[in-house]
Amino acid sequence: MEKINKLKKLFNYYNLDGYIVPKNDEFFGEYIPEKKDKLKFISNFSGSYGFALILKNKNYLFVDGRYTLQAKIQSGKFFDIVTIPNRLPSDILKRKGLKIGFDSRLHTKKTLKIIFDKTNCKLININQNLIDKLWIKKETSNLKKFYVLPQKAVGQNYRLKINKLINVLNKKKIDFQFISASENIAWLLNIRGQDSEFTPMPNAYLALDSNKKINLFCDLKKIEYSFKKKFKNIKFIDIKYTDLFLTKIKNKKILIDSSSCSIYFENILKKNNNIAEFLDPIYFLKSIKSKIEIKNIIKSHIYDGAALTKFLFWLKKNYRKQNINEISAQEKLLKFRKENKNFKFSSFPTISGSGPNGAIIHYKASKKSNRKLKKGDIYLVDSGGQYNFGTTDVTRTVSLNNDSKRIKDIFTRVLRGHITVASYKLRNNTYGSQIDSVARKPLREINLDYPHGTGHGVGYFLNVHEGPHAISKNNKVNFKEGMIVSNEPGYYEDGKFGIRIENLVRVKKNKKFYSFDNLTMAPIDKSLINKNILKKNEINWLNNYHQDVFKSLKKYMNRSELLDLKQACSKI
Repeated sequence: MEKINKLKKLFNYYNLDGYIVPKNDEFFGEYIPEKKDKLKFISNFSGSYGFALILKNKNYLFVDGRYTLQAKIQSGKFFDIVTIPNRLPSDILKRKGLKIGFDSRLHTKKTLKIIFDKTNCKLININQNLIDKLWIKKETSNLKKFYVLPQKAVGQNYRLKINKLINVLNKKKIDFQFISASENIAWLLNIRGQDSEFTPMPNAYLALDSNKKINLFCDLKKIEYSFKKKFKNIKFIDIKYTDLFLTKIKNKKILIDSSSCSIYFENILKKNNNIAEFLDPIYFLKSIKSKIEIKNIIKSHIYDGAALTKFLFWLKKNYRKQNINEISAQEKLLKFRKENKNFKFSSFPTISGSGPNGAIIHYKASKKSNRKLKKGDIYLVDSGGQYNFGTTDVTRTVSLNNDSKRIKDIFTRVLRGHITVASYKLRNNTYGSQIDSVARKPLREINLDYPHGTGHGVGYFLNVHEGPHAISKNNKVNFKEGMIVSNEPGYYEDGKFGIRIENLVRVKKNKKFYSFDNLTMAPIDKSLINKNILKKNEINWLNNYHQDVFKSLKKYMNRSELLDLKQACSKI
């Protein structure tokens, strides 16, 4: 509370009624370093999405449905927790003319409009971030180098990608693009970095004109001479000069990305130029994986499936004999993954939740919350890895000798939703919201549902969550061959249990239509299935899937594990 009170004392100096603290840093990436996590500093909330609105007499923390429970546990003592989009600041800020401060480097015009539309507030840009005035921290520098992906890992060289992008810009009569999303620069130049704990991200900005003149802005200490030599016609500039460079651009039609270009940079560019503001075309280009990328992704999922499957067998055999808890379980899973030389690091913080902790959708086990895995529980583990070369994300719900008929019935309905997605016949114009509604149908038949989307796009040795496509209520982006998306219906009962079954699938072209093809290879716990609820085609799907799992993983198993695999993949 002391930190919040110190922040409120600054309100008088800046003549403010409130201040906004977002989750993101200036690069708008999903996972940010601890030392830049201003939202966690002020609120104790550690989830990957949310923002705080701190007023003179009240504190609000806005999160989406994935994080409502977690936010209440971590921050509920000093903050009112608000779930969006059910409620927005406009539902709370009834007083007109409130002066709300913000840092223009940490917000886009689009997000501020969504958050504060219809509030009648006066938004005031404060040049110095107010959290930084309170937060005294040791300065540490990350000098881990950027690197270029080898040719065997990419389908197209960077010049070809730049030509593709220039063609899009020419069609839209754009003179100049300012690329503010580091993930898109990574894709465009086939480079990666080490600026995020869970993503091989090279934090940078890039300026590109229609004559293919490129300026890359980054920490120059992360760039070696051998790296520079691999790029022709690219000028490398210290990131601190980005704004100075942008002030010199005049009389151009400039494309900025509505989801990652800060108000700070937008204001500089719009002074002397005409701004075209829409989603960076790279998001769509990046979402369609090349044949080489797909080949590498398939390999990565087999490596990952072998590690997860070995872990699941170990868990089932040992949870009664050994003192296994949520933290030691996730550490054991990481150990299995590390046995593969192609594994680099986790693709997001592992969710390892037993019993009631499984109901917290983005749960992260801590010393305080850590539960022992015990008989009668169900255990949910959602995890993934970054591999040379590919990104994985998989969830399995495991029975620890649970005999509840109700849990089995719900698990089976979640499985039916999963199978509905996996079997969906795609057309040229199929988009995510159409699939999301049918995935929920088996649960809705008994008046149950889940508070998150059914699937998100996934990157190639990059972000584990990637747009523009998704299987969610409002997504209207058409699925195209080469896209990867998760398939993860679930169900969560507060204080009791959580269920989720997640595979990654790719869009594959067949002779006459498109279909989803499973990438994830790991058994689904048959002891949680009520076969009587499944239809014949659903039983066939499960048996065929398990047959594929067995064929893919058998060579990675030792003698004992092979017997377990045969049993786990046998027909129901």
